[in-house]
Amino acid sequence: MLPVVLPGLTMSADMASNEVRIIGGLWKGRKLRFTATADLRPSLGRVRETLFNWLAADIDGTRCLDLFAGSGALGFEALSRGATSVTFVERNRKAALALRENARQLGTQKAHVVQLPAERFLKTSPEQTWDIIFFDPPFADKTAAALLPYLRQRLSSSGRIYLEGPKREPLPFAEQLIKYRQAGDCHFGLLDAGAAQNPAP
Repeated sequence: MLPVVLPGLTMSADMASNEVRIIGGLWKGRKLRFTATADLRPSLGRVRETLFNWLAADIDGTRCLDLFAGSGALGFEALSRGATSVTFVERNRKAALALRENARQLGTQKAHVVQLPAERFLKTSPEQTWDIIFFDPPFADKTAAALLPYLRQRLSSSGRIYLEGPKREPLPFAEQLIKYRQAGDCHFGLLDAGAAQNPAP
């Protein structure tokens, strides 16, 4: 399946008032601007810093999927630190347009933006795999966890899934996470391919 590339847009005032800064790598210090929506919640800076410290030895040359992309903070951080490509999947039209514009501002051809619901995207690209999948759905989305069986099938042999969710609810595969941390009102961790493909009963 070819990525859906969205038309460009002019940076609007409401996008300019909402921004997140890339922490490290090629674009360290650059700002990502996005349109605020009810369920858009960029990962905290300290969460991203911890995550990419975990991935520091593994991120270079990877193919990544940012499944509930939102602001794109995770995916663009991955590109900044050496990922070969990132597919950003975002159902909200304004958020998807902002992702496309941020990629243009950064001058990268490695960001592929797809405006589709996550479930539909996974079902329309059944043979595509990734080395790292960022799974950070909106906290209010109670159906997203049902997608994890699809994600297990989409990892490369040495791939990893990043999971983030509200602290009040358990993370999927909590007993099998190879890394785990809490910050603010969220907790997050890493699941490697072996655990993801062989979940505990």
